[in-house]
Amino acid sequence: MKEISIEFPDGSVKKFEKGVTGFQIAESISNSLKKAALACSINDVLSDLSKEIESDCKFEIFTTKNKEIALELIRHDCAHIMARAVQEIWPQTKVTIGPVIENGWYYDFDREEPFTPDDLLMIEQKMRAIINQRDPVRSEIWKREKALEFYSKKNEPYKIELIKNIPQNEQISMYWHGYWQDLCRGPHLQNTGQVPSDCFKLMNIAGAYWRGDSDNKMLQRIYGVAFRNRDELKYYLNFLEEAKKRDHRKLGKEMELFHMQEEAPGMVFWHPNGWKIYQILQKYMQKVLDKGDYHEVKTPQVIDRKLWEESGHWEKYQEHMFIVEVDEEGAKEKRINALKPMNCPCHIQIFNQGIKSYRDLPLRMSEFGSCHRYEPSGAMHGIMRVRGFVQDDAHIFCTEDQIESETKIFIELLTKVYSDLGFKSFKIKFSDRPEKRAGSNETWFKAEEALKNATILAGSTFELNPGEGAFYGPKLEFVLTDAIGRDWQCGTLQVDFVLPERLNANYIAMDGSKKNTVMLHRAILGSFERFIGILIEENSGNLPLWLTPIQVVIASVVSGANDYAKKILEKMLSLDIRVKLDVRNEKINYKIREHSLKKVPIIMAVGLREVENNTVTIRKLGSNNTSTVNLNSVIDNLTNECKIPD
Repeated sequence: MKEISIEFPDGSVKKFEKGVTGFQIAESISNSLKKAALACSINDVLSDLSKEIESDCKFEIFTTKNKEIALELIRHDCAHIMARAVQEIWPQTKVTIGPVIENGWYYDFDREEPFTPDDLLMIEQKMRAIINQRDPVRSEIWKREKALEFYSKKNEPYKIELIKNIPQNEQISMYWHGYWQDLCRGPHLQNTGQVPSDCFKLMNIAGAYWRGDSDNKMLQRIYGVAFRNRDELKYYLNFLEEAKKRDHRKLGKEMELFHMQEEAPGMVFWHPNGWKIYQILQKYMQKVLDKGDYHEVKTPQVIDRKLWEESGHWEKYQEHMFIVEVDEEGAKEKRINALKPMNCPCHIQIFNQGIKSYRDLPLRMSEFGSCHRYEPSGAMHGIMRVRGFVQDDAHIFCTEDQIESETKIFIELLTKVYSDLGFKSFKIKFSDRPEKRAGSNETWFKAEEALKNATILAGSTFELNPGEGAFYGPKLEFVLTDAIGRDWQCGTLQVDFVLPERLNANYIAMDGSKKNTVMLHRAILGSFERFIGILIEENSGNLPLWLTPIQVVIASVVSGANDYAKKILEKMLSLDIRVKLDVRNEKINYKIREHSLKKVPIIMAVGLREVENNTVTIRKLGSNNTSTVNLNSVIDNLTNECKIPD
């Protein structure tokens, strides 16, 4: 038998007989590795351990220590095991596809009767029985005709359609988990028993059209999650429970902040408390930007198609734009406009009014711009993902030589804002040229190098995020990590040589020549709506005192303290403290529970003793303890604590 050379990750090379499998190689190394091995890579291609190796290659074995690969394999096998379990319980069910997704998998089924939550428990039990059987997993390559005949006899029309859509030059790969078979590219584990029986959970059922097309039949989709062991699963389920408690939609209702409704999909109805948060946040941002030498502007929401064509948005972004057609008086054709999805071209129109000199640069132009973007209904999520929103948008018009200094100034500004809002650290991602873009490769190279160098010289580090830049330029993405470990991309900084050239944004240089300006697109919060949602979830509704819509509630214990409570109210209102009076004829514990549910940070209880001693009894949100303090002292402290940060 011919020998082949196998090179391992440590650089060592060993000889094996041609046709050796990954499993046999693992077995030759150690018994423990044979038991722990999940899959292997052959010349950097992930493969089953059963695959025969026919020539010299680089080779690596993967175990559960290789987290990403282990999770991919476990979740993929769970999808097949679940489909087998469903067909064992309900043999008439037809199977479609079952891909791995973040944290787990789903599988779509065609079944006349709807699945129920009790059915999920039954399926889980059957899955564990299949795992305990430790059935072997094997694969074969079939000819297209054989596969079509096989699925025709099994009455599996969805598999037939999938095979017909596989390109002629691709192989038809079939996998068996015990007796049960599925069309699949693989790879998979060695046997069903390699899936830990306590590492997965079926989560929910949803409807899904076949191939995502509403003209096709509605299928039933079962979602599951899976991890490498029970502890990881437990951690994830606890995370979901915590996220559920913090859900901004739930808290928004309890705190009477906003609501959404079908008549205005993706649009927010702000209630008084929510709008107060919005106004305070905007006032804070205006204060910060004024200090940063930004000039606030306001531009139209409806812009003629012509400008969007000149900027390149019509070609690159039209599918996300809301189109508005108008019958202009005397015009032969309707005038086509669009609700602006971003503010950039409008700011250039302001810049282009009058001649600009190098002495005018950098020019920092800001706007709390109302924008509209089409989001698919399935992608919308509370106020986190909407169709109508306001950006804390700004554009810095500068020279190439000023990119470095402006990047540094912006990162310092962004750091202060995030810190004031409770986020003490963030990550930076560098996103380079996307496949769909405007501008030459030379222009993109210049923009990418300028932004990279500016970020490094500003003292910041970043990780690469390939292909995720804007269509007109590379960008930095500023990512916050919240209290339960979720990442939120909020701020951005983009270097743009393209739009200024397309829209003739130029200035007179020191030598008298006309040059195109560089345009830095930047945002700190991103969208106000989304950032408020993030703040609600980060703080479980317990917002920083300066940002809460109602900072203090004064609650009387007895009617004899009502006049005293009203005097405190008047004093606090005169000091711009947002305060509410509660002198209802209700027990104090009832009042405390009600205002705590609405996340009021400070409740001042006043009774006859407080009236006599000129004190108040304070209960802070999240604490069961109370403290009785001098009224004048507490008002002095609150006057400072309730102010918008400088």
